[in-house]
Amino acid sequence: TPFPPPRAPRAARTPPLRPRRMATMLKGFSFRRRKSQSLEAAAEAAAGPPGLAANRAVLSPEEVALADMLVDIGQGHLFESWSPAGEDDDAKHAFFAQVKLLNSSYAAGGLPGYVRNARGLLAAARDGANPLDGWTPSVPEGVVLEPGTPRYAELEAAGAPAVARCGFVLVAGGLGERLGYGGIKVELPTETVTGTCYLRFYAETLLALQERAAPAGDGGGGGGVCRLPLAIMVSGDTEAGTRRLLEENAYFGLEADQVTLMKQEKVAALMDNEARIAAKSPYEVESKPHGHGDVHALMHSTGTAARWLESGVEWVVFFQDTNGLAFCTLPAMLGVSVELGLEVNSLAIPRKAKQAVGAIARLTGGGADPPRDITVNVEYNQLDPLLRSTINPEGDVNDEATGLSPFPGNINQLLFRLAPYAEVLAATNGVMGEFVNPKYRDEARTAFKKPTRLECMMQDYPKVLEASARVGFTSAPAWMCFSPVKNAVADGAAAAAKGVPAATAATGESDQVQLFARLLRIAGAAVAEAQPREPLGVPAVLEPQLVLHPSTAVTPGDLAARFPNPSAVTVSASSTLVVRGDVVVEGLDLDGYLRLTARPGTRLVVPAGTAVRNDGLALADVDAAGLEAQPETVRMRGYVPLERGCTVAETPEGALGTFVFDGAEVMTEEAARAKAKSKDCSIL
Repeated sequence: TPFPPPRAPRAARTPPLRPRRMATMLKGFSFRRRKSQSLEAAAEAAAGPPGLAANRAVLSPEEVALADMLVDIGQGHLFESWSPAGEDDDAKHAFFAQVKLLNSSYAAGGLPGYVRNARGLLAAARDGANPLDGWTPSVPEGVVLEPGTPRYAELEAAGAPAVARCGFVLVAGGLGERLGYGGIKVELPTETVTGTCYLRFYAETLLALQERAAPAGDGGGGGGVCRLPLAIMVSGDTEAGTRRLLEENAYFGLEADQVTLMKQEKVAALMDNEARIAAKSPYEVESKPHGHGDVHALMHSTGTAARWLESGVEWVVFFQDTNGLAFCTLPAMLGVSVELGLEVNSLAIPRKAKQAVGAIARLTGGGADPPRDITVNVEYNQLDPLLRSTINPEGDVNDEATGLSPFPGNINQLLFRLAPYAEVLAATNGVMGEFVNPKYRDEARTAFKKPTRLECMMQDYPKVLEASARVGFTSAPAWMCFSPVKNAVADGAAAAAKGVPAATAATGESDQVQLFARLLRIAGAAVAEAQPREPLGVPAVLEPQLVLHPSTAVTPGDLAARFPNPSAVTVSASSTLVVRGDVVVEGLDLDGYLRLTARPGTRLVVPAGTAVRNDGLALADVDAAGLEAQPETVRMRGYVPLERGCTVAETPEGALGTFVFDGAEVMTEEAARAKAKSKDCSIL
């Protein structure tokens, strides 16, 4: 076959490109270029913000996952100021350690859940949404306690056996900085006569309660709990100090395994309505407390509630860190819960209409079908407009008969039945509803004055209950159940000037030393009352001072047993009486300072007709010039105890049995009878 003719030169045989073909070729080139650019952009996006991308090589796989999670939830700005890899690497690893903790400690979905919840709540706050829309308030079910009445004694007697089956939760996450004190608040003295700190006072109260409960507990046939467990919610600020205080004082007599510390972690601070997390520095997230509502999540996550339930505990008592009156009404409150079959019982105090104290109210509705019915705390600034818009155009007004609002004041002292509480914790992980309270810088509510955070409150627990749960309240006079120490002197003086309780160290001490004085007056004793003083501008009644150790009395019923004949008791306005142990005062005429102590295994009896006179103890004011040289605990009060004379009556160390103090000496019962007989003979 002949060979084909030779090919023409390329230029001669290639026809010129047509416009359409050229366009197609250019289009393909453009597509490949765009594809390359998009791949590069995707790679850059996958690497994250520049500060993160430059540091991926120095991060662990876990840190990379945390970084990607932050970017995914809109927090890429946290990497804007990061230095290149090789610089500040330790600080970067510390940053991710903090992020890991913030993520793991938020029970409602970690940081993604926190940011999601925050965006919803911040949007509602920006729009001025009312969380109580659709609810109608009414007065809830409850009992008002009146000390000194047969009804009070009946309720205390009914509830006393249940004390043996209680577990106690102390919410103590705060420092004393607001009070002008550098340590933890539970280290503050409850009063200056003995200097007993709050944590010691609480521990010794539990010891006294469990000793009284022993006949109804293990070995007594009652099936109760003779070791009353204590859980303390601490924070990163207070954990070390609380542990140190317990260990240095041998847990104040409690067993070490009787006490559980539950550490509350903080949550991320937020700097805008998009819930962007605020940075304290390039490698540290700004964080803030989440609120005392976390106590329920901690009771669940630490296994404390389940462990208590298994051990036989039936009731959980929640109390605050600086309220020395917390336990006086406990048995009566238990009596109310038993009588009404309450699952949740809030201790409340009488409140005036529009008083700046949250109120216990029953709310019905909520947009549910059928309508929900809950008994819960309503903040005072929400209650009045809610009443006006629903059942009373006049809002929160005082009842004509009592002069008080029908809605009692909430003090965050709670009593729960443990079995249903543990079930709810298991179903909810103890997560409470949250709120946010940003302080806006502009009228449009787009900028914050300072970073905010989500918060939760322990008293909101009833909001997660089923409609069938019985929730109520027990109301008692504030002077016998509520005197918190939460304000510095200047703030307390300003509050007192407005007619609001000062809530300072001086008023806390005043109410502490006046508690049993008031109860004795109600019982018929002639206990004089001094005029109020104003140390550092804070009004307080500081005399007479009756300091009864928990081993002597905790409740009105205890006091009645210690002072069986109150009409035979007289105490002057300037007197100080300190009593510890098994002491029975059948009669006393006191003008001065008397200390009565019955050591373990002994009883000390003060017979009728006993009189004690001495120069006593005075609380001396410290002038402004000398105040700065005083310890913080004195600067918080403005006075110091000055002992001028004291009579001390103590039973002998190592002895057993009953002894008698006649005002002059402590002696055995036999010696007291002989002395009385000799006296009678001399008179004859």
